[in-house]
Amino acid sequence: MKTLMFAHCVFAAALVAPCFAHAQTNVYRWVDKDGKVQFSDSPPPADAKDATQRQMGGGGGEDSLLPYATQVAKRRNPVTLYTGGDCGDACVKARELLERRGIPYTERDAQNNDADREALQKLVGSLYVPTLVVGEATTKGFDEDLWQAAFDSAGYPKTRLPGLPALRVPPSPAAPKAVPDNSSAEPASK
Repeated sequence: MKTLMFAHCVFAAALVAPCFAHAQTNVYRWVDKDGKVQFSDSPPPADAKDATQRQMGGGGGEDSLLPYATQVAKRRNPVTLYTGGDCGDACVKARELLERRGIPYTERDAQNNDADREALQKLVGSLYVPTLVVGEATTKGFDEDLWQAAFDSAGYPKTRLPGLPALRVPPSPAAPKAVPDNSSAEPASK
């Protein structure tokens, strides 16, 4: 009877464990008044020295939701999409393809962000958008067949699993324009 109860408990634990795979736990480390290092999931007392806090667990963040083949392809051949405000229909189609195929990507705004503009200029010698970078391979302009071939050769699966969103890092916001400081300027004469 005890063996049967133990087997049921193990089976129940095996079913419930995946539900908590993404849970995050805070772990605190501190040195107590006696000089001993303590670890706990509860915050340290007020008289603790060298207190630190870390988050443990979590199963790898959003990437852990991706199929394993996609995770491997993303690690080996990350995808970056350079766009701009004037890109129009080509950028819309580019994003749709990436979403439809379930490819995690980072979008860079080469028109409104100075760092992204410089990176694209250095990469392809112009500000041509959309530009796709898959690992070391770069493709200027949207051509679905060329893009699909680049994804295939990089090891990305051909289709996205239902219910899983593509991971997209939105474009960086434009750096604020510098406003001249006129506080030391002489007032204009009448």
